Amino acid sequence: MSLSNAPLAIHGSLRRRICIAVNWHATIPLAGAIRFGLNVTLFALGMLACTALPVVADDRPNIVLLMGDDHGWDETGYNGHPHLKTPVLDQMAATGLRLDRFYAAHPTCSPTRGSVLTGRHPNRYGTFTPNYSIRPEEITIADVLSDAGYVCGHFGKWHVGPVKADSPTSPGAMGFDTWLSHDNFFELDPVLSRDGGPPKKIEGESSQILIDAAKPFLASAKKSGKPSLTVIWFGSPHEPYSGLPEDLALYDNLPAEYAKKSFRLTSNETGSPTTRSLRDVLRERYAEITAMDRAIGDLRDWLTQNGLRDNTLIWYCGDNGTPGDGIITSPLRGQKGNHYEGGVRVPGIIEWPARIKTHASTDYNSVTSDILPTICDIANVDVPDRPLDGISLMPILEGRLGTRSQPIAFWSFDTKNVHKDQPYLTLQQQTGTTPLIKLMKGIPTRNFVNYFHPDTTNADYGGTRVWLANHYKLIVTGLGDDQALELYNLRDDPSEAENLAEPRRKIADEMLGELTQWQTSVLNSLTGSDYDSSSVEIRD
Repeated sequence: MSLSNAPLAIHGSLRRRICIAVNWHATIPLAGAIRFGLNVTLFALGMLACTALPVVADDRPNIVLLMGDDHGWDETGYNGHPHLKTPVLDQMAATGLRLDRFYAAHPTCSPTRGSVLTGRHPNRYGTFTPNYSIRPEEITIADVLSDAGYVCGHFGKWHVGPVKADSPTSPGAMGFDTWLSHDNFFELDPVLSRDGGPPKKIEGESSQILIDAAKPFLASAKKSGKPSLTVIWFGSPHEPYSGLPEDLALYDNLPAEYAKKSFRLTSNETGSPTTRSLRDVLRERYAEITAMDRAIGDLRDWLTQNGLRDNTLIWYCGDNGTPGDGIITSPLRGQKGNHYEGGVRVPGIIEWPARIKTHASTDYNSVTSDILPTICDIANVDVPDRPLDGISLMPILEGRLGTRSQPIAFWSFDTKNVHKDQPYLTLQQQTGTTPLIKLMKGIPTRNFVNYFHPDTTNADYGGTRVWLANHYKLIVTGLGDDQALELYNLRDDPSEAENLAEPRRKIADEMLGELTQWQTSVLNSLTGSDYDSSSVEIRD
């Protein structure tokens, strides 16, 4: 079975990438869509004092989505980091909306990036871990806004599929009009692909390179009279680290006790693992964060100079928690790769001078999956007609009291259960082209995978999973007799030190039931059932 041309109702770029997949003889599962509803009583949110005006077509804002790579919650000056210098993020936090309980949808990068693009948990489309691609049938924020008249550009790390022109999961295939991107992360002097062309080395500090590339795109959109979506996903501060001399000099005097510790990471010289002094490692890591911060400031200045700042919404966040080298200063439990707060809680700031008139902070739980529905709400366009896991944060932006309509779920799917004999796309489609320093399986590029999952079993409910309500956070591991529960009251116990699963068993059991129901919805999506056969024409 294969796909013919889709009706006009289907999103334009979705139609293009389905055609790409068909041309490569990729079989796409199609079935009736199934909806899933949650009826959960939730708790309170913080309030924000700002102007609440309806958004109409003529005043739709430009949208800039910024994301740091491996940038955890505590690694900003405004969150009290003892060493880092982040004056621009600090200023944004002091003048915009500071999201104090903002989460990455997953404790690693590729899955979180998928959640930003789709508003859906990455397990719904098989983006389980880094280097798992998105699926071509997913509808992205660029698809939705492009159909609404926005011009869309992507700059930097992609990591949900190859960025080459003939990839059915490239930025271009997933709705972006133009891109200067990398399959994964990058350091100084990055090698990037423009609009899927041959990768080329660009000399300079990588964060500034992305900002410099975004400026002509923004200027062109302004000249055309169209609003724009600009997605800038930095390669910093992912290891291996490097920095400009002036940024490194800021951290020459880190505490001497850091030099007594060592950390294993990638060598910039060989691309293979090496062991170095933690003090030297952190000096370079912090230099990357400061350079990224400065580049963000340059973008804000440019927007001001070009009359775009007032009605441009800038949303900054990280893609997962702090990795093992940076957690030495963190007050949170856990790190990148696990589901404690240190693994999933990240910086979150929204700046929009036209609407956010007064600085505010909120402890309302929010997540990267909320970005798509929020932006759709702001742009006055419908969200995709399929199960979403995020919600609109407009109530916060408008200063309206309320409660979050559903908890936030996290889930690291047990990849032992994937169907490796049923690849979703061909090897050629999933082969990356943009080199980086860090070698994987002896090569400097990244290849991707995704697999059909035609049916589900009880084993598919395994893997670490989390149900986060306003006060309580339930962490579940194992299945059957091996199942273990952890329950924390994050408002009283932010360091997740006291497991309340036994003394508050009723709460834990209720949350477990809701979590399991949600997992059933996700597994249904994973089988391909959201890709409604009524939206495309099928031929044998």
